[in-house]
Amino acid sequence: MSDIPDPDAGSGEAVLDPDALIGEDRLDASLRPARLEEFIGQDRVRRQLELVLVGARQRGQAADHVLLSGAPGLGKTTLAAIVAAEVGAQFRATSGPAIERPGDLAAILTGLEPGDVLFVDEVHRLPRTVEEVLYPAMEDFQLDIVVGKGPGARSIRLDLPRFTLVGATTRTGLISSPLRDRFGFSAQLEHYEVAELLAIVRRSAGLLGIPVGDAAASEIASRSRGTPRIANRLLRRVRDVAEVEGDGTVDLSVARAALAVFDVDELGLDRLDRRVLEALIDRFGGGPVGLTTLATTVSEESDTLEDAVEPFLLRCGLLQRTPRGRIATAGAYAHLGRPAPAPGRAPEVASLFDGPDQTGDG
Repeated sequence: MSDIPDPDAGSGEAVLDPDALIGEDRLDASLRPARLEEFIGQDRVRRQLELVLVGARQRGQAADHVLLSGAPGLGKTTLAAIVAAEVGAQFRATSGPAIERPGDLAAILTGLEPGDVLFVDEVHRLPRTVEEVLYPAMEDFQLDIVVGKGPGARSIRLDLPRFTLVGATTRTGLISSPLRDRFGFSAQLEHYEVAELLAIVRRSAGLLGIPVGDAAASEIASRSRGTPRIANRLLRRVRDVAEVEGDGTVDLSVARAALAVFDVDELGLDRLDRRVLEALIDRFGGGPVGLTTLATTVSEESDTLEDAVEPFLLRCGLLQRTPRGRIATAGAYAHLGRPAPAPGRAPEVASLFDGPDQTGDG
């Protein structure tokens, strides 16, 4: 979802305003639950967060700082907005890459009102100099500002209103220990079960006014890779096919035909996922093969494969990471309809890619 800049805020800050959003962004915002009781799935996290927020509300204080981690699309931004709604505070949003200098952070923090919830997406990408300014702000609600330069420079400490920082990250390991320790509550979001995704698809279909049969909703949920964002996206694409090529009703046959049009197979693999597996099996005999070589073969960046493709293939048991490189599993051969190699047979690797990254992990 796009963030709309707040003219009264400092650099890098945004306030989420659904009325100002257009197109798909506004549609995404309309599907987000606004309160904890509406949030589907993540029962453990939801229960823990409820205790944190109710306790803060009863004490009349700002809630402790919250760190939400997990794969993209699991609801971190939605939960951050819910934190603000549950405590009756204003929700302000920014991201780690947008805060380039300590002055950017200072402008944001000095613009906060008591109790405000500041959401920082990709908090692991905050520059170290910005982190150092954030430490006293989170712990003591004070901001150190250096005025002047050279021998005449002096430090001024400003008091900040008590606020709640909600950080979101897909890579907890990249957050420095001093920053991680300043969050009062940390939660790891897990991928969703099909039953939970089915409930999300039904809820979204109701909000969008899409007539969806139970079998069709189940088909969409089962191909959503355990991710609500993907479930909602697939629902919208199925709706497009139903409206353009039918009467708008989504039944099982329509859902399957639409998902085939958009290259989403029975497991939820898309075209890039299958290209990676096909290259691994057909070009490299199932591996092992290095990440860089594999990425070059499918004309993608290594980071794209590592962050967007491999996690789901690993979860499905279609790919293995080894010290020598990536290897296709028996499940990958079966899914692509390829004959599995004989046990103990050495993999055949295309000579075109012979080199130092032939089997390396790079």
